Amino acid sequence: MDAVTTDEMTIGVLGGTGAQGRGLALRWAASGLDVVLGSRDAERAEQAAAELNETLAGVEGAATVRGAANRDASEAADVVLAAVPFDAHEKTLTDLVDVLDGKIVIDCVNPLGFDKQGPFVLPVEGGSAAEQAQTLLPGSRVIGAFHNVSAVILGDLSITDVDTDVLVLGEDRDDVAVVVELADRIPGMRGLFGGRLRNAAQVEALTANIIAINRRYKTHAGIRITGQGL
Repeated sequence: MDAVTTDEMTIGVLGGTGAQGRGLALRWAASGLDVVLGSRDAERAEQAAAELNETLAGVEGAATVRGAANRDASEAADVVLAAVPFDAHEKTLTDLVDVLDGKIVIDCVNPLGFDKQGPFVLPVEGGSAAEQAQTLLPGSRVIGAFHNVSAVILGDLSITDVDTDVLVLGEDRDDVAVVVELADRIPGMRGLFGGRLRNAAQVEALTANIIAINRRYKTHAGIRITGQGL
């Protein structure tokens, strides 16, 4: 892993048939990164990959997206993104403990519920989905990131700049730097260190506020961090 540069990495996307996973996979593939979509159903992943490749046709320098079962996608990847629904989070990661051992696992899962009053935060044993992931994957290096990014914007390549910052949370500076670089590969997006993993809960929870903003103002909001030197 240490010998692999960001440009040479293969990214595995668990939950790659969902909107967030597909959107990030599309943007990374457009930047030239090798991407493997994962799903519980390999055929669904292959179909989703074929659709993304159609979208990428004609994009200069784009890589080809592959589809596979979650386990095969994890084995093939240097870095793995967990973009599964929260109710599938624990089982998906538990089933892949062995193949995710030693790898950076980016967790972008938001533990949210919805009712007539709108989105709300669900309680998580361990504090946050990212912290839960680290508990479930003791041999992996979990980084929390990409929680507050619009899947609609990610999936629309006619929007050339994804105007948002990504808060990257983790324990190891080198691992955080890798994920910051992955964010920076997407035009308009900027990765910023947002604290250690124990600070992931409020970043995950912020997504509920952003969804509420989107519904009220009919938009696809992101966040920007301002300050001298940034």
